Amino acid sequence: MGLLPDVARDLYVSIPAAGMLVSAHALGVTIGTPIVAIAVANMPRKKALMSLIGVFIVGNLLCAIAPNYAILMAARIVTAFCNGAFFGIGSVVAAGLVAPNRRAQAIALMFTGLTLANVLGQGVSWRATFWAVTGIGVLAAAALAACLPAKIEMQKASLVREFSVLKNPQVLMVLGISVLASASLFSTFTYITPILEDVTGFTPHAVILVLLFGLGLTVGSTIGGKLADWWLMPSLVAFLLAIVVILAVFAGTMHSEIPTMITIFV
Repeated sequence: MGLLPDVARDLYVSIPAAGMLVSAHALGVTIGTPIVAIAVANMPRKKALMSLIGVFIVGNLLCAIAPNYAILMAARIVTAFCNGAFFGIGSVVAAGLVAPNRRAQAIALMFTGLTLANVLGQGVSWRATFWAVTGIGVLAAAALAACLPAKIEMQKASLVREFSVLKNPQVLMVLGISVLASASLFSTFTYITPILEDVTGFTPHAVILVLLFGLGLTVGSTIGGKLADWWLMPSLVAFLLAIVVILAVFAGTMHSEIPTMITIFV
């Protein structure tokens, strides 16, 4: 996300066109995840995760060497198809490998990698970032191969049962909360670098330093996992309200450097 200006300059496209790389990836996750999840539903968990991370590695390798915008777009979509399914299955596996009172922490730890990657990608070129992610994917695959049990307990999947859960209003409410909260946060974060450079007035070097303060996002994920294991609903409501307040403050302060820096840190 923070690499959009670099991608736009290198591939001779506009910032909105570069932003479509994020949107296409998100749509790929939305459309591809159910398809892939159904395809691997009855596959052993370890085999499924190894297959999905294999696609992830190939997709990011294609991103790193993409000679033009069209190939980069295709590579992002390929990667997207395995992304959601990997995190979905991985979350279930992570929660199942720990004690019940630590399940939220295990899931939060898994998703911490997602937030940390968005921060660490600011200091290098966009191609170097994809090369690094490809290498990390190889290391993650090796870790999965070495550390995950060969047999992980799983229920037999039923397509009818999986979709019938959508009749439950509580499930729909949880999905709606997740969609809206993610949309609000990532709509802002997708264009955070152009905002900081063109609206707030930070130099590219200063943007890197400011976004490093975004490590608060990673710390928050860790703390949020622990709080969810202790006080689930109060923590969830408090975090959602905090997102609303912080995004509102950001909208009002993004024209001034110091308030913007403080807001991003929070």
